[in-house]
Amino acid sequence: MTVLPNYRPDPRHRELGDDFFDGVKAAQFPEHQLRYRNTRAARSVGLDSLGDAAWLSHFAHFNPLPRNFEQPLSLRYHGHQFQHYNPDLGDGRGFLFAQQRDRDGRLLDLGTKGSGQTPWSRGGDGRLTLKGGVREVLATALLEALGVYTSKSFSLVETGEQLVRGDEPSPTRSSVLVRLGHSHIRFGSFQRQAYLKRTDNLEKLVDYSIAQYYPELQHGELADRTAALLLRVVEASADLAASWMVAGFVHGVLNTDNLNITGESFDYGPYRFLPTLEPGLTAAYFDHSGLYAYARQPGAVMWNLERLAETLLPFCDKDRLLKSLHGYEPALNAAYQDRTFARLGLAADSRSTSDRTDFVNDVYAFMHSSQVGFEQFFFDWYGGNASRDRAKRSPAAAMYETAEFGAIVDRFDDYEPANPDALAHSYFQQERPCTLLIDEVESLWDEIAQRDDWSAFDAKLTAIEMQREALLLPRTG
Repeated sequence: MTVLPNYRPDPRHRELGDDFFDGVKAAQFPEHQLRYRNTRAARSVGLDSLGDAAWLSHFAHFNPLPRNFEQPLSLRYHGHQFQHYNPDLGDGRGFLFAQQRDRDGRLLDLGTKGSGQTPWSRGGDGRLTLKGGVREVLATALLEALGVYTSKSFSLVETGEQLVRGDEPSPTRSSVLVRLGHSHIRFGSFQRQAYLKRTDNLEKLVDYSIAQYYPELQHGELADRTAALLLRVVEASADLAASWMVAGFVHGVLNTDNLNITGESFDYGPYRFLPTLEPGLTAAYFDHSGLYAYARQPGAVMWNLERLAETLLPFCDKDRLLKSLHGYEPALNAAYQDRTFARLGLAADSRSTSDRTDFVNDVYAFMHSSQVGFEQFFFDWYGGNASRDRAKRSPAAAMYETAEFGAIVDRFDDYEPANPDALAHSYFQQERPCTLLIDEVESLWDEIAQRDDWSAFDAKLTAIEMQREALLLPRTG
């Protein structure tokens, strides 16, 4: 048996009881070809010493990890999908496989995508295309590099089946993905119990959420704990929304079942990264009204928080819940500002809040009017005026010669570089930043689909890792 000295199993979810999940079995796949293994994430939960055979045993065949769940759990939840309530949701192609503590004591989940049918598959095959797995690995890697609190793509295994899909050329290759994430308690987990009028289960979910994710709130009356829990989720969600905006990221499907109580980003389907600052850019081809367009994401998150608050009315009066919800806008604005300064590599605490706000607004106004490359701008001006000479050599240099931008350059003098040593990193010796635009994703997928050539995929992950090391932004988890 493999010795795992730093592995700390802690399978807690069963404490909620059978109303919250269904025990399921993983699909039996004809092939098991390891395509991606996240060694850094594995190290964080003491699983990095697993050899490839043991890795496939646990994350392709889904044999239980030691002292963890003996059977995977398909979780039950409801949700508003594009603001229409759906009581027929749940883990339809995934399950909770294991829970363990990381080095900081956080309870983390290993969950799957593409692991087979469950009671909630609604006629689907419960599978994941290999392209979908590749896209998620890339998204989580880049979001982590850009400081977004995101789930980690832990493992990707090609499974040897041919899948038929309506939104990509078929038949197409199949895969199973394992994610490492901070909580599978979704807003929709609360909605399901409220819909079923199971106040007892709602109270159980509140107390479980506090005990496992916000233990400092374990005091006072139920109303106090409930209001405090909502405020924490509001603040975490505000930070998440701000981080997407500053990363130039469009999630695509911000339904209530795609947000969780720890403010961690997860579940990447039709995402996009902005080529330039385009407020109306959508990621999902089926988002005809632009409900989840780039600029509408903060509002969508707030709408979802209001739906979460509604489920908590049995335990706390409306005014107290509204007070918690009112924490969203100031938390969003503060995070938006702080994260913009972090992306620019500037120390922000030397100026007043109004000065910082005006500066941030002017930066984004310039990015929108000039249509400079979103990532190129932050790359060129990392460290502010410490990068002035470097920015003159940028492919976008002509855009920085305008009078509109001249005023911004002058204001860079007001802020010191937060980490001037970062500019010596090899990442900043390049002419262009690392990006993950849709054409790039499609191009590297074509290499895999047509020639089974993974070199472009591997090269992109190497470039993203270089970027992560250079930036080391906060809240990457």
